[in-house]
Amino acid sequence: MDGGALALRGSGRAKREELMQSDARAKRDAFLGKIGSRAIIMGILNLTPDSFSDGGRFQTLDAALAQAKKMVAEGCDIVDVGGESTRPGAAPVPEAEELERVEPILAELARGLDAPLSIDTYKAAVARRAAELGAILINDVWGLQYDSGMADTVAETETAVVIMHNRAQKDAAIDILADIRRFFDRSLALAQAAGIPRARIILDPGVGFGKTSRQNVEAVARIGELRDYRLPVLIGVSRKSFLGSLVEVGVEGRLIATLAANLTAAASGAAIFRVHDVAEHVAAFKVFDTIRGAYPR
Repeated sequence: MDGGALALRGSGRAKREELMQSDARAKRDAFLGKIGSRAIIMGILNLTPDSFSDGGRFQTLDAALAQAKKMVAEGCDIVDVGGESTRPGAAPVPEAEELERVEPILAELARGLDAPLSIDTYKAAVARRAAELGAILINDVWGLQYDSGMADTVAETETAVVIMHNRAQKDAAIDILADIRRFFDRSLALAQAAGIPRARIILDPGVGFGKTSRQNVEAVARIGELRDYRLPVLIGVSRKSFLGSLVEVGVEGRLIATLAANLTAAASGAAIFRVHDVAEHVAAFKVFDTIRGAYPR
């Protein structure tokens, strides 16, 4: 192939990448623009063999695509793709293995799905590749504090970001909201230093991460105390074990507990809800938002 043909091919590839990036920015801005108008539903798509609730169910391309399409049809606003389980005690997944899990499925979802995509990862290289494939949001369970390259990656790829609170170990003696605030303050300083606009930042108190059962309940109950950050709050309580101590065991019990916790969080100001059961949450929040809209406080 001569130099002219190579240059033409390179120009075509660059144009396609520019169009992809433009489309991703439009999806990002449309997604961010919805926040605050109603409850926003993030559908969970785990591409893992060992996630606590649905591990191994969606590892194949066909299964993952079918589940993503199902969640979008049920009304989710964004699909959150994860290639590493973050449940307590889960084995760490090497970067190469995580990329092997998420790359082909993200690429297919970006082509076959109208809804925006997010990537659930704390590794900068995985986040960058996901953004190249069309992800518009990085959902970092370590809030930019695990991988020193994550804040710059978010800034350079122009994605939105979820900054989630986390702890390496539980400590029943601490004031969990004070700890969450200290963590957020450090993460927001990292974001500012990297040049991430505040308009693209979402906070997550990290229910189920480095907290006792009592602290998980407290984190949900005290969400309203985070309003002074003037940033959207995401809550992720779906099917988590601390809810099991509050209701009877079983799938229906976990669903009822999840719905109750999410509605409580919404009443306190949470804006985005990361869930496994999309249809049930869309129905519940339709009622919640209708009543709240008809009789606002």
